[in-house]
Amino acid sequence: MLKLKQDKLLDEEALTVICEALHVNNQDITDIDIMKKGMTNRSFTFRCKGKRYMIRISGVGTEKLIDRCQEKEVYEAIRDMDICDPVIYIDSEKGYKISEFLENSRVCDPMNGLDVKRSMECLKRFHDKKLAVGHTFDLFGQIEKYELLRGNSKSVYADYEKTKRDVYWLKSFIDRNIEEKVLTHIDAVPDNFLFVKDEYGKEQIKLIDWEYAGMQDPHVDIAMFGIYSLYDREHMEQLIDAYFPEGCSKRIRTKIYCYIAVGGLLWSNWCEYKEKLGNSFMEYATHQYQYAKEYSYIALLKLQEMERTLHA
Repeated sequence: MLKLKQDKLLDEEALTVICEALHVNNQDITDIDIMKKGMTNRSFTFRCKGKRYMIRISGVGTEKLIDRCQEKEVYEAIRDMDICDPVIYIDSEKGYKISEFLENSRVCDPMNGLDVKRSMECLKRFHDKKLAVGHTFDLFGQIEKYELLRGNSKSVYADYEKTKRDVYWLKSFIDRNIEEKVLTHIDAVPDNFLFVKDEYGKEQIKLIDWEYAGMQDPHVDIAMFGIYSLYDREHMEQLIDAYFPEGCSKRIRTKIYCYIAVGGLLWSNWCEYKEKLGNSFMEYATHQYQYAKEYSYIALLKLQEMERTLHA
């Protein structure tokens, strides 16, 4: 039987899911431990017949943020491509996901230049596959959705409406400069780049946690990596250069500035909804809101500069 402490970690429903997915009995499930409490979900590791696994359990309010049927479609699209951790089971109704635990692994260090370079190379290779699914992650549509989830509560930021107008003003430039839409991770943050050592000690990168993924401009992923890492301007420029070692045009770089602003507004709203549910990420949210303000201004200046150059 499971130890009392472990029984408290996973409820009966989660244990039943594991048993049915792996075709085992309760007594086969051992060494249950908390892996991490993420911003969206809770994760636990456990052993079963000598092998280690991870189970993801959806957090409070996640059903309003994530479409699990769309997530399942993404995992079907990347299956057998050796891109992510091996997914054993996914429940599109209740949000359970069981995957093999990757031993000898670590996450990307966003302050390590070589880690970032390798992560961006991995991301670019994935984007170049030009995979497709049947749904889009609509950045501006999601902002509106997160606002609605706040209900009658106004934003905690007094100048929110002005910041929103500044960010939305960038939309027409973004729309005119999307070259193509491909399957895009959306949550391509350092914690989701897993460096896994093989038996020879060589590290390979797996890109995990695809629940927000959908069709979008792949350059969105660059912005998302940067704002989650809380990069300053210098590190943002280095990040863009790591994705574009051949050089990045002023037009595309400015579009990424726009995505930094849009992403900041998106995730600050996401955080305000989570705050309403009792999960506070307000320090992170404040940083995201500052990206919306700062980079909408930076993008505006760059657009004005491009306009002057055009008419010079």
